[in-house]
Amino acid sequence: HVQLVESGGGWVQPGGSLRLSCAASGFSFSLYYMTWVRQAPGKGLEWVSSIYSDGISTYYANPVKGRFTISRDNANNTLYLQMNNLESEDTAVYYCAKGPMGAYDHWGQGTQVTVSS
Repeated sequence: HVQLVESGGGWVQPGGSLRLSCAASGFSFSLYYMTWVRQAPGKGLEWVSSIYSDGISTYYANPVKGRFTISRDNANNTLYLQMNNLESEDTAVYYCAKGPMGAYDHWGQGTQVTVSS
């Protein structure tokens, strides 16, 4: 069965960086779009970024463009999200999801990112 396990979250001061990882199993990872979404306290799910199966085509939501970088290691079935210059508005639970924006069919348990001074 499909499993997505996120890690790498934590507390960081504004302007800091974190790198999230998502270990995938139970499906042919290299064949699928993968996506990061987040949910801030009291808000709905927000799309963050997606990456095509080849790892070359990437897409970002405007609030994170230029600060976040999505990447993948198909040999090791792992998805990443490098987050730089973090802002308090980035505080959220981050989930990796199998599938493109708006069409994901599985997601993980999430990892908490807290940006605060």
